[in-house]
Amino acid sequence: MAIATAARGQSYRVEAIRSAPPEELSPAIREALSDEGVRVVGPSGVLCEIWLRKAIPTQSEENKELGVSFGQIAEGTLAGVVKFPAGAVDFRRGRVKPGVYTLRYALNPVDGNHQGVAPQRDFLLLAQAQADSNPAHLTREEVLALSRKALGTAHPSVWSLGAAHEPPAMLPTILHHEEEDHRVLLFRAQLQPEQGAVKQVVLALVVVGFAPES
Repeated sequence: MAIATAARGQSYRVEAIRSAPPEELSPAIREALSDEGVRVVGPSGVLCEIWLRKAIPTQSEENKELGVSFGQIAEGTLAGVVKFPAGAVDFRRGRVKPGVYTLRYALNPVDGNHQGVAPQRDFLLLAQAQADSNPAHLTREEVLALSRKALGTAHPSVWSLGAAHEPPAMLPTILHHEEEDHRVLLFRAQLQPEQGAVKQVVLALVVVGFAPES
């Protein structure tokens, strides 16, 4: 079942979907995910479908470094999964084959090779579903290795992630950032601290568009 919602994306729209996550995932990964996802539809049809984790675990010590939007999430944490029916092109113009992939949180390193990639350092990295079968935390190095393998190149498949500080009332939605020519998906996520109540945040994920220097 799909429920269309408001969208502003110049021929792109977003839908909320109520269906189980893809069968290609391991039972452990599927169990960790919500049974409600989001679908992005573009001029050529369905671009992607995303299911987030029921509640993304957070760490007790938040990373408060400059440029980090979600420092409460540890690098290597499973955030969700994505399905690309017809393939896709990531934030660094890497070509992603059709299929199902996990999404794990990572930060851009602070070095000269990554300056100006995005205003924030937060990213989601893809890994092939068959290669990432456990929702448990992975090290940064393990996630990078899986993502390089998924893309088949020396660079991981990165998807720019930011915080939506003034999100619209109707979510999920997709917005067009004209200056960068980015289509940004805004949708709610649940964060689960080690202690205390679940906190709701709004994620802003670039699903169409590229880094300035790519």
